[in-house]
Amino acid sequence: MLTLRQVFYMYEFNSLSDWKINYSQKPFVISGPCGAESREQVLDTARQLATKGVHLLRAGLWKPRTRPDSFEGVGDAGLAWLAEAKAETGLPVAIEVAKPFHIESALKAGIDVLWLGARTTVNPFLVQELAEALKGVKVPVMIKNPVNPDLALWIGAIERIMKAGITNIAAIHRGFSSYENGTYRNKPNWEIPIELRRQLPGLPLICDPSHICGNTFMLLYIAQFALDLQYDGLMIESHNNPSVALSDKNQQLTPDELGNLLAQLIVRKPSSDNALAISRLEDLRDQIDELDDQIVRLLADRMRVARLIGEYKFHHEIAVLQPERWEEVIRTRTAIGLDNKLNKEFILKLYNIIHEESIFQQTQQMEEEKQNAAKDNQVTH
Repeated sequence: MLTLRQVFYMYEFNSLSDWKINYSQKPFVISGPCGAESREQVLDTARQLATKGVHLLRAGLWKPRTRPDSFEGVGDAGLAWLAEAKAETGLPVAIEVAKPFHIESALKAGIDVLWLGARTTVNPFLVQELAEALKGVKVPVMIKNPVNPDLALWIGAIERIMKAGITNIAAIHRGFSSYENGTYRNKPNWEIPIELRRQLPGLPLICDPSHICGNTFMLLYIAQFALDLQYDGLMIESHNNPSVALSDKNQQLTPDELGNLLAQLIVRKPSSDNALAISRLEDLRDQIDELDDQIVRLLADRMRVARLIGEYKFHHEIAVLQPERWEEVIRTRTAIGLDNKLNKEFILKLYNIIHEESIFQQTQQMEEEKQNAAKDNQVTH
């Protein structure tokens, strides 16, 4: 049976430069309004964006909204506006599709690129319907991460589109929903797109800072962070007058503001041609390797002690989970971590993983002790 990686190596991911779009260097920039609202709005926004280094014009025509009375898009009417904007500015255009008839309408109108939204990616039945509608079609398709932080769902949607014969595919990271009222509209959970790229090397990866942030003041930070992680492109919403936008006005920039943001971005090289810099980097990586070796050995020692604790608890009939002790561990380790400039969220994640493994080791040891005790009883009787 083929492994996941072997399945994807049967396909070759085309780079964004193969999309027949005027694009030569990072970042690949996709921009436009959250939703097409009027002919004048689409044309005015497109004219301005065409001078700001944008490679692909985006706009939502069919918008899956949480509440039924929200602006749900202009539908087919917007296709003519985008076609006009494309003809006038030369910018290729992209829209979100969520139903097979969306694909049919988009292709008839000459839409250049399609994307699947987060609320679509989460539903394999719907993704499969779209994949069937895409068979025999030569159009680039971008796939946003599912609403919930589920890497398998994201990969599954990509695989379904690939099996339909689509060769130009990109993944869009737009963040993940969370019950927490935190800094972001959708938490980045950077480890998920990083793992996606590890499993699917060569897959173009685009960041959507607009939906991650839900505001404009953090866009530059998130966009730069994505580029520092070697993302291939950015999808940033832009509206000619965000204050009157019918949807997501708080996260949309004006074209001028977008131009200013793009001008501040730094595209870093994947490596250096400076021999001294490379040598210094290798020295630092050697230090990391040595420290990682110590970390793994210390974790092994910690789990050995956890097993001894499990043995002790078994013989003295003490419960495995000790909430007060766990609260003390979290409190003291968090304080130590903060004193050493570690991120609180990282400390909590790390110790939750350590605690889970410690519980497992203790219960395994207690089970062994139980089996040993049963054998001893059999011998004595």
